Amino acid sequence: MASDALEVRQGWRIVGLVVRCVLLVVLLWGGLVTLLSLNPVPRTQGEFRAAAAAGRITAVEFREQNGDLSYVRWTEGPLVWRWISPRPLVENSGAYTVTDLRRDLGDDSVRTINIRGDTGGGTFLPSWPFQVRGPTAGWVAVAWVLTILIMLGSTPRLGNRWAWFWMFGIGQVGAILFLLLEPRPLWFRAGEHPAPRKRLEGGFGFLTAIGFGMITAWVTFALGQLVNLAVG
Repeated sequence: MASDALEVRQGWRIVGLVVRCVLLVVLLWGGLVTLLSLNPVPRTQGEFRAAAAAGRITAVEFREQNGDLSYVRWTEGPLVWRWISPRPLVENSGAYTVTDLRRDLGDDSVRTINIRGDTGGGTFLPSWPFQVRGPTAGWVAVAWVLTILIMLGSTPRLGNRWAWFWMFGIGQVGAILFLLLEPRPLWFRAGEHPAPRKRLEGGFGFLTAIGFGMITAWVTFALGQLVNLAVG
């Protein structure tokens, strides 16, 4: 009986480990896609038209006012985004319009999104898991929701539920950190346990989350600039 119970516990541990790894991979992919979409590489209108004529564009986002475009960005795959700043969109022949854009694209299979006003925010929940571009967007949102439900239904080791709630929201990367560190670091071997430590409470967790949010914003900007340099 004791050996059977041990095997059952071992089986559940393996299942939990697999679930953590799958959720972590999905969220890391979503974070990478979001990072690159927030830092598009500057390109010219001529380059955009050349890519459209060659059929390389898979998705386009634009902002318009009374039919005139003030912002266009596009992707030719799941990761790297390009954009045209407002100035090049005004040509000698006049403003670049939505009609011009659709004529240049030609192919109705290209996904186009009109960015209208406020794109999110205003709550304690992060927007990035629900604004991932591409076919994996729904999976990233589901992975984030499942992770916060797992957190709420468990007894975290490093902080109480309020501390982790602030990390999930204001800290932006709480879901990823939770999967890496709770209930023990993902890289620990079977039977290895971290040293006991005092858990973060809600108030200090809130301040920690603010710090992580600022670090996340800075790292996102820095990595975006590196990608721009690498892509050229």
